[in-house]
Amino acid sequence: MSGKVEVTIESYIESPEKLKSLYRRVLIVVSLSQIFGGAGLAAGITVGALLAQQMLGTDAYAGVPSALFTLGSAGAAFIVGKLSQRYGRRTGLSTGFIVGGLGAIGVVMAAIFNSVSMLFISLLIYGAGTATNLQARYAGTDLANDKQRATAISTTMLMTTFGAVLGPNLVELMGKVALSIGIPALAGPFLLSAAAFIVAGLVLFVMLRPDPLEIAKEIEAHKQKYAQEHQVQSTHPIGNKRGLAVGATVMVLTQIVMVAIMTMTPVHMKHHGHGLSEVGIVIGFHVGAMYLPSLVTGILVDKVGRTAMSIAAGVTLLLAGLLAAFAPSDSMVLLIVALSLLGLGWNFGLISGTAQIVDATEPSTRAKTQGKMDVFVALAGASGGALSGMVVANASYAALSLAGGLLSLLLIPVVIWSRRAV
Repeated sequence: MSGKVEVTIESYIESPEKLKSLYRRVLIVVSLSQIFGGAGLAAGITVGALLAQQMLGTDAYAGVPSALFTLGSAGAAFIVGKLSQRYGRRTGLSTGFIVGGLGAIGVVMAAIFNSVSMLFISLLIYGAGTATNLQARYAGTDLANDKQRATAISTTMLMTTFGAVLGPNLVELMGKVALSIGIPALAGPFLLSAAAFIVAGLVLFVMLRPDPLEIAKEIEAHKQKYAQEHQVQSTHPIGNKRGLAVGATVMVLTQIVMVAIMTMTPVHMKHHGHGLSEVGIVIGFHVGAMYLPSLVTGILVDKVGRTAMSIAAGVTLLLAGLLAAFAPSDSMVLLIVALSLLGLGWNFGLISGTAQIVDATEPSTRAKTQGKMDVFVALAGASGGALSGMVVANASYAALSLAGGLLSLLLIPVVIWSRRAV
C-alpha cells in the first residue's frame, strides 16, 4: 500500500469525526446516483411487458421481459459483487450502471428493427442496471455501525424515489419523443433508461472517492492487527450463516411476490380499457411505495428490529395480494392502493433482509457475499416474472395476486425460526 493511502487510512482510524464525514459524503454520492438509477429502472418496468406483448402478439409471454432483465440482473449481481470486492464499490457499481445503459440502447434498437432475439439479449444486458441499482444500497452501509445500517440502506433507497416515480410518469412523453424521431412509442422509455443508467454510473465513477469498501476493509484489518498485537479479543462479529439464510429468504420471497404481481398489472389494466397514462400512474404509485417509505422503514428496522419488520412485510404483501385479487378491474383507486401496498411490503422485506445480510458479513468478504445473495433475489424475480404471464394466461390476474399474497405468509415462520434457533 502506498504511503499516501496509509496516511489516509490512519487519519480515518484516528479521527471518528473524519470517518463520520466520509460516511455522510458516501451517502450523498450514492443517493445522487440512485436518483438517476431509479429513473432508468422504473421506465423499463412500466412498458417492458407491453413491448413484449406488442412484438410477440400474445399475453402468454408478457412476463418474459421482466424475467429476462431480472435473470440478467442475477448474473450482473454476481459480477458487480466480485468487482466491488476486488476493486471497490466505485468500479463495480459504475461498470454495472453503464452496461445496463448499453442494454437499454439495445432494447431501443430491437424495437426499431422488430427483432425479438435482439430484444431478449438486450433485456438480459439491461438487467445489469437493475442489479446495480439494487446493489448500490450496500455501499452506504460500509462505513455505518450496526445501529445505522438499516437507516443507511433506507437513505439511499429513499433517493431512488425521485427517479423511480418520475420515470413511469414520463412514459407518455417519452413515447411521443420516440415517435417524433421514428422510434416505436413503447421503446421511448428505454431511451430515458439508457441516459439515466449511464449518468448514474458516471456519478459514481467520478465522485465515489475514496472508496468506502476499501476504507472499511483497511480499518477492519487494522483492528484485527491491533487485537493480535495486544492480545485483545476482536469484537467484530464473524460470518453468521443463519443470518445470511434468513436475510436471503426474506428478500427472495418478497421479490417473487412483488415482481409477479407488478409485471402483469399493466397487461391486466390494458385488457380492461386503461390507457398508457393510467398504467404509468399506477406503476408510479407502486414504485413510489417501494422507495418513498424507506427513511422511516430504516429507522424502524434499526429500532424495532429486523424480525418484526420482516413479519410486517409478509402481512403487508398478503393485504396487497388480496386487494389486487378482489378489486374491481375498472377501479383505479383500488389498483393504486393494492400496488402501493405491494411496494410497501417489498420495501419492508428488502430493508430488513438487507440489514440482516450486512449484520452477518464482514468487510473482507462483504461485497462478494452480498453479490451472491442478490443473485438469489434476482433469480426469484426472474421466476416470478416468467411464471406470472403463464398463470394469468391459464387462470387470471386475480389467481396470480391471491397466490402471491398467500406465498408471502411464509415469511412469518421463517423469521420465527430465526429467533428460536440456537
